[in-house]
Amino acid sequence: MAEKSIHKQFYGYLWAFILVALSGCLGNVVDGIIVGNLISEDGVSAITLSKPINQFIFTLHLLINAGAGMLVAYAIGKKNLVEARRFFTRALTLSTGVGVLLAIVGGLLFPTQTTRLLCDNEHLMPLAQDYMQVLLIGNPAFIVMWGLSTMVGVNGNPKLVSVAVIIDNAVNLLLDIVFIKYFDWGITGSSSATVVGHFVGIAILLTHWCKPENRRLRLQFGGGGLLASWKRIVSQGAPLALASICLTLLLFSANKIVLSTTGRVGMFVFALCMNLLQVYNLFLSGTCQTLQSLGATQVGKGDANGVKTVIDKGLRFITIAMVATCAIVWVYPQGIALLFGCKDPAMLAESPHALRVFALSFIPFCYIYVLMIIYKLYSHHRMALFISFALSLTVIPVLWIMSKLAPGAIWYSYLIAYAIEAALIFLLHRLNHIKFELKTKN
Repeated sequence: MAEKSIHKQFYGYLWAFILVALSGCLGNVVDGIIVGNLISEDGVSAITLSKPINQFIFTLHLLINAGAGMLVAYAIGKKNLVEARRFFTRALTLSTGVGVLLAIVGGLLFPTQTTRLLCDNEHLMPLAQDYMQVLLIGNPAFIVMWGLSTMVGVNGNPKLVSVAVIIDNAVNLLLDIVFIKYFDWGITGSSSATVVGHFVGIAILLTHWCKPENRRLRLQFGGGGLLASWKRIVSQGAPLALASICLTLLLFSANKIVLSTTGRVGMFVFALCMNLLQVYNLFLSGTCQTLQSLGATQVGKGDANGVKTVIDKGLRFITIAMVATCAIVWVYPQGIALLFGCKDPAMLAESPHALRVFALSFIPFCYIYVLMIIYKLYSHHRMALFISFALSLTVIPVLWIMSKLAPGAIWYSYLIAYAIEAALIFLLHRLNHIKFELKTKN
């Protein structure tokens, strides 16, 4: 009976979180598709050059809301509503404050300087800055949207999260075309549409608290221990955030290396590969957030079988999703380039091989990322931290070496790096005699 209940909860959470992930995935992928078709291939490259900023904002969300979501889930599992409310309140205030600070510094005071950190190509820089500045100014909506989605899901209302994200993305899709084609805002219209969509999503999520029974998780100020609470929130979110900040460094480094090694053609092809990664992340994010929310609740209850059931279902789902995605890319890779408005013969010729290699590369990436969550659930914090650092940082030296020794095989860099990391994880796991057993304390 308990397993049947977990089965129902798992898929309720999973599809809700996958739809939440669409808020980030479609916000980037659809922007690229529309920009490629309505503006140019260089517009797609400019968006990819801006991805380190996207990833940095996402890192802030993970550091604050993912960690707080786990703490709230633990507290709800132990029926400690006072603690759950305290972490919810402090996560929301911290998210808003950090988002506003980033908007002021990066979006209003130093937009040009921020853009130059990511793009030194004078031809692409104007497009990158136009896109990035709006993204930075609107980033508080991004962080709060993800944060509220996490908390509403933990509070037992994943269906509302689904509705909010569906409408968020519908608004984004509609306004992308309106702002670019009819308002003639260019690439700025793309990021503007994403921000407006997030505000609509926030408004819908706030209706969760209109029902009295949902107010068990509500704002509760005071109580002392503010810095201690923030420390616990950040500590819980650190493994995921570290993985994300390492990915930010990877995106930054990869853009530089690929642009200098393969030029304009390679930069567009790499942009296609990074958009493919967004599709993988759609399923990966949903799986990992389900493991965090539902798995952490089972940990709070001390239900070892429940934790194992959640993990087994998560691994089964991510395997099916990866195999299906990879198969589609291998069968029709050139269709992806055409979808993004590619008309350049050289770009069309280079895209199939690179996309097929990257489709394979992302499979070990997804498994390693899920494994990091599993280590965290079982309180193997050192292994989780190691994976957080290595997941992206392993790629940077491999990518650099390949660019120098075998530039024609540069697309294999990710696959080689993840194979190396998988071997290291296996070795460390065996050497440290790690076992996946539930502990009473975290």
